[in-house]
Amino acid sequence: MFTGIIESVGQIEDIISEGTNKTFWIASTLSGEFKPDQSVSHNGVCLTVEEVLGNRHRVTAIAETLQKTNLGEWQKGHLVNIERCMPMNGRLDGHIVQGHVDVTGTCIHRQEQGGSWVFRFRFPEQFASLVIEKGSICLNGISLTVFDVSVSEFSIAVIPYTFEHTNIKYILPGTAVNLEFDVIGKYVNRMMQLAKN
Repeated sequence: MFTGIIESVGQIEDIISEGTNKTFWIASTLSGEFKPDQSVSHNGVCLTVEEVLGNRHRVTAIAETLQKTNLGEWQKGHLVNIERCMPMNGRLDGHIVQGHVDVTGTCIHRQEQGGSWVFRFRFPEQFASLVIEKGSICLNGISLTVFDVSVSEFSIAVIPYTFEHTNIKYILPGTAVNLEFDVIGKYVNRMMQLAKN
């Protein structure tokens, strides 16, 4: 489990394609602390650390992950938000995040507002019931609060600290982002659907 509070930004140093899989070598200030078999969030995607060499670590994304996330668009030099899983005695500073991306969304607007930034995103309409005003969303691994919600769009406001310490500063109109909706909302939504049947 994760909290959506980014600990480090890593840089993709190498990409290896094998069959339908892609393996990524990523350098970060945290990589040297990782151990093989550890679960780490990369742009909100839970991936297993396979190997650690100095300040670099290796992870692999299979076809299912590449289809449902923006990992297939990663290139050498891209920056990735990184978070280790939450320790059982830790604080939940963001919200409950599983690292299981539901869908990708697209940035459609970005505006600087005198020290903060507002971004607007479009997402598939079938997920409309999972996005609520002032609710939480995980976007590229970052726990954020949504507002100005419509059936297929929402906005987020970003404080300077988050802007400077994550890769959100590189998101421009047209950029695809990983979205994970609130797991509690997903369970409630599922129970309501079953109750109708």
